[in-house]
Amino acid sequence: MGATTFRGVFPYLVSPIDAAGNVDADVLSRLCDDLIAAGVHGLTPLGSTGEFAYLSTAQRRRIVEVVVAAARGRVPVVAGVASTTIAGAVSQARDFERLGCDGVLAILEAYFPIPDDGVAAYFTAIAEAVSVPVVLYTNPNFQRSDLSLPVIDRLSRLPNIGYLKDASSDTGRLLSIINRVEGRLQVFAASAHIPVSVMLIGGVGWMAGPACLAPRQSVELYELCVRGDWQAAMELQRRLWTLNEAFAKYNLAACIKGGLALQGYAVGAPLPPQAPLSPQGVEDVRRALLQIGAL
Repeated sequence: MGATTFRGVFPYLVSPIDAAGNVDADVLSRLCDDLIAAGVHGLTPLGSTGEFAYLSTAQRRRIVEVVVAAARGRVPVVAGVASTTIAGAVSQARDFERLGCDGVLAILEAYFPIPDDGVAAYFTAIAEAVSVPVVLYTNPNFQRSDLSLPVIDRLSRLPNIGYLKDASSDTGRLLSIINRVEGRLQVFAASAHIPVSVMLIGGVGWMAGPACLAPRQSVELYELCVRGDWQAAMELQRRLWTLNEAFAKYNLAACIKGGLALQGYAVGAPLPPQAPLSPQGVEDVRRALLQIGAL
């Protein structure tokens, strides 16, 4: 799996795109710098918060270029790779590795349902196309075809598939995955999970959009879990959960972009036809950020 080890807090970065369709490199670079200064352990462009499904190939590539340049090797960059075809996913993965990514987050897009063998073939092809570590992405709420437990077991035996990011809210399924792969995969939680619970059952961190808005608090939570101070971790987790509750009510990218705007980052609105955060949504996010000391 290589020398790179992923663990800790990996914020899912937003994709700031201006009215002309250009990536705002300045604001994205500043966000990356500030997140690294806050202590995050890695950066993940082109995740769900990064609106990967709404970006052109050129926009995705530019996002990765900017993030890799901003990171300057200080933390690993794990970029999202997503396509409806194996050829498209392999092309992206190879390109992102050439651009300097330290890993890829492999996402399966599907229009028609895909059987298990097809799902396994998709992720296997990505893993065989690159030498960097691969993070499997599973999200049964939004994916037409998802990773089943038997397929996860199969893929965990490939040498550079070393991680899984689970975006369901089913912590029981997550424990089943951890038990099944017997240490071959390390598990990251998402914002739908309670991070402390995932750390308690054997997770190694979380990849999530809310960490963009509360990086210091997220890092503190992770460090409390690593030290095994579960009481203090749960006290902090309860406070931070108000942010997750606000996100559950609205579009995720709209929430993160709206929250970052409140913090002074001109990241713009979500890409159409997504709607920007409503005035009530802005107020809900503002209150949540104030409660956790992130505004």
